[in-house]
Amino acid sequence: MTLAVILSALAMTAIVALRYLAASGLFALATARVRPGLYVRLGPQIRREIGWSLLSAAIYGIPAGVVAWGWQARGWTLIYTEWSIYPLWYLPLSLVLYLFAHDTWFYWTHRWMHRPRLFRIAHAVHHSSRPPTAWAAMSFHPIEALTGAVVIPALVFLIPIHVAVLGLVLAIMTVMGVTNHMGWEMFPRALLRSRLGGWLITASHHQRHHENYACNYGLYFRVWDRLCETDRGLSDALAPPAGAT
Repeated sequence: MTLAVILSALAMTAIVALRYLAASGLFALATARVRPGLYVRLGPQIRREIGWSLLSAAIYGIPAGVVAWGWQARGWTLIYTEWSIYPLWYLPLSLVLYLFAHDTWFYWTHRWMHRPRLFRIAHAVHHSSRPPTAWAAMSFHPIEALTGAVVIPALVFLIPIHVAVLGLVLAIMTVMGVTNHMGWEMFPRALLRSRLGGWLITASHHQRHHENYACNYGLYFRVWDRLCETDRGLSDALAPPAGAT
């Protein structure tokens, strides 16, 4: 049993690391084509981001691997594979529940990480990326990585979810983590200024957090930022110019 748990943790660590490298590499390549020169002279910073991110991959992978083993070998968790167990309308509902729960956890732990002592000890690692790049999505001190690593493994014990929807949650988490840090806005101004865009977090919104620190703490949605009056809008440096589509 011990060997099986270790192998599962190692396998999940490898999966998280490869997922990070693939997603960040893809958007770094897109950046080189769409915004050539944006990452010029950032080589040393990017190497640090990759190093911290691979360490974070292990911290994320170990609990995920233990839970994955428990799900398959012991029937732990509320993950299910049969489509008929819950009605089809529950699939999108479970997706929203997971994203909102994750966003809530992220908002409050992120604000906690900005307390002066914790910022110096841990969160300063992430903010040392100036400006952030597509490689910075998982560039965390181990303390901060641990706060992020526990949330999805905990949720699968609390909220039923189909394994395919769980995969979608992880894909959204990965893509938004990368695109929110890549240093340019891939969405058109029309979406950013729309009613829907006013509730979603994209690179323009998160960039302002990296500029001003004490604002824009959310991950997916601007709900908590608005409720807690920490929303400071979009970064002028990243938002598309007027007339862009």
